Amino acid sequence: MTVLVTGGAGYIGSHMTLALKDAGRSVVVLDDLSCGFPWLVPDDVPFVQGDVGDQVLVRDIIRRYGITAILHFAGSIVVPDSVRDPLYYYRNNTVQSRALIETAIAEGIKHFIFSSTAAVYGEPEHTPISEQMPHQPISPYGTSKLMTEWMLRDAALAHPGFNYVALRYFNVAGADPQRRSGQSYPRATHLIKIASQAATGERPHIEVYGTDYPTPDGTCIRDYIHVSDLAQAHLCALNYLEADGSSTAANCGYGYGYSVLEIIDAVKRVSGVDFAVRVAPRRAGDPAILVAGNERVRTLFGFVPKRDDLDLIVGDALAWERQLQGVREKNGGQTLLAV
Repeated sequence: MTVLVTGGAGYIGSHMTLALKDAGRSVVVLDDLSCGFPWLVPDDVPFVQGDVGDQVLVRDIIRRYGITAILHFAGSIVVPDSVRDPLYYYRNNTVQSRALIETAIAEGIKHFIFSSTAAVYGEPEHTPISEQMPHQPISPYGTSKLMTEWMLRDAALAHPGFNYVALRYFNVAGADPQRRSGQSYPRATHLIKIASQAATGERPHIEVYGTDYPTPDGTCIRDYIHVSDLAQAHLCALNYLEADGSSTAANCGYGYGYSVLEIIDAVKRVSGVDFAVRVAPRRAGDPAILVAGNERVRTLFGFVPKRDDLDLIVGDALAWERQLQGVREKNGGQTLLAV
């Protein structure tokens, strides 16, 4: 049984590829390299450069490699960008996913795992957030993901042999403990990534977007999950589907949160660097608090996190950033080689 990982040359997708490979699973990666890097794909994993919306290409991959399941990570994820250019997000996240789902069903794929987001909840009335809470996204990014969940729901009802899991991520951070992968996209907006860049001198400072939120220190609170734990949650979900589990959605987080200022303090503490911090206006589409209710992912899929520790997450992120920095220095400022 071979798994197709879309977006497998990107941050989360590359960790998923490693988790599948470590578990002895056969895997193929499809990525258009708009945000990914081919050197994040292991040499012994087949890699195809292309678009998930290219139905002829996806059909050929499914047939050529005997794909039995699809894990779909490809897409755009920057909330402020989605506010500035919503139609791009609806095309790249929703329309392209529709094409992929259609091809999967036409080719007899039974198991589909979708990379969704906590942004589908918008600004929840209370936390932790359960999967049953209202879905009221406040950004086109969140809406684009929710629309894909709706398509999966309706497709599964229309095609009884097709089952899916939508995993709603909270904030993903950290890097592979073996330093095989990490967040490498230079325009990434992940807080721990940006703070790590400030700590290693790649950025002159870090900006805090809003200090007037209704939280203890006035900055947004988020639930951070280690990327390797997130990959394991996907593997648990795949095992669940392959054991005839029914379609569902589940949150992926640790069940508690840290504020922006707490994260910055943690990066300063672990790195030993006191970098500059500036206050900036709020960004559109940022809820004050997002913390996961994670009972479903634990009980239904049997997911048990292994790296649930902020200093561990920050340490892995910093180690990867320093590794990237070394590669750039060797290659005239460009990250060109496998690390």
